[in-house]
Amino acid sequence: MSGLLAGKRLLVTGVITDQSIAFSVARLAQQNGAQVVLTGFGRLSLVERFAKRLPEPAPVIELDVTNADHLAGLADKVREHVDGLDGVVHSIGFAPQSCLGGGFLDAPWEDVATAVHVSTYSYKSLAMAALPLMGAGSSVVGLTFDATKAWPVYDWMGVAKAGLESASRYLALHLGPKGIRSNLVSAGPLRTMAARSIPGFEQFEQTWTDRAPLGWSLTDQEPAARACLALLSDWFPATTGEIIHVDGGYHALGA
Repeated sequence: MSGLLAGKRLLVTGVITDQSIAFSVARLAQQNGAQVVLTGFGRLSLVERFAKRLPEPAPVIELDVTNADHLAGLADKVREHVDGLDGVVHSIGFAPQSCLGGGFLDAPWEDVATAVHVSTYSYKSLAMAALPLMGAGSSVVGLTFDATKAWPVYDWMGVAKAGLESASRYLALHLGPKGIRSNLVSAGPLRTMAARSIPGFEQFEQTWTDRAPLGWSLTDQEPAARACLALLSDWFPATTGEIIHVDGGYHALGA
């Protein structure tokens, strides 16, 4: 077996369609020698359909990251397919509509709490649920959208992503002694299902494609997926608590 991830065993969350970053991660991971297990929530049959479109059909485990029973049973369910994990990909985010599209000042705490639970706290929850399967050299990788700035219409999801970025650093601190890394990939705007659910998200699109020094494709998930693969591989053995920007260089520019 050859490839960047030869022999690696990966758990990949967040495959909703074949246009998601998570799907590209799973596809490229398999092409680079990894065994992949997927998780799905809600319309599990839909995830299973897309799992069959991978180079090798991947098993799908039901996982609601806000459900304590699901998290407690995750390791046993993964063991039905692989005997351990070398990497976990967190590609999960959700915020009720009240938290997006300009509703920052009016969103109720109950909705904000949902956004933070699903999009932020779940990063730690997922890592801890998978921890019994991981050893030294393992890697946890999550996906963010630059939380150093306030973006129009992103509102409380931006706050949740800021929390995710901080949570990754704390996970790096606490899992480092076990030899486990935690890093994030900050991707530019992509026309995924998640993006389409944000009212007014198209405001980012023209600006990004016009200003990113390297240019930017709104429909190409592969650059972000490749960065995830690199962080899951053995080529970053001493990198943790980091955020890798895959956005055509947009983040480096002034206003």
